[in-house]
Amino acid sequence: MSNQEEHIHEQDYQPSQAGFTKQPLYPNLPPQIDTKPPYPSVQPTAPEFPLPPPYTAEAQPSQSEPVVTLIQPSINYGSQPMTILCPNCHANITTRVETVANLKTHIVALLLCLFQCWFCAPCVYCIDGCLMKKHYCPSCEQYLGYCDN
Repeated sequence: MSNQEEHIHEQDYQPSQAGFTKQPLYPNLPPQIDTKPPYPSVQPTAPEFPLPPPYTAEAQPSQSEPVVTLIQPSINYGSQPMTILCPNCHANITTRVETVANLKTHIVALLLCLFQCWFCAPCVYCIDGCLMKKHYCPSCEQYLGYCDN
């Protein structure tokens, strides 16, 4: 063996001490270092798949009808009925107006109760300034918008 191999094998043994014999650190391992790889040198190849069709930059003819987008201008709804074109049924209509209580109505009624004016709280639900006006289409019953006083 060469000096280098002897040096490697000497490192595998524990140093001798009084009353002990030299034993290898890893007795189950072979003393020589194997330099060959544990796997074959030929790599397996990936399975072959058919190639996709080539890409063409041409526009494909469209069979569907074009999409039409209607942009409805924002409408400022007032407290009175308005004559408009319904965006849902496209009919020329005069809106139907319903008055409903909103958060502001309930807060004013609650404040009146807190200040011991509970007998005035129901009056808030009769005042137009505290109610919200919702506009509906009379033809299709679609909600269109609101006016918050």
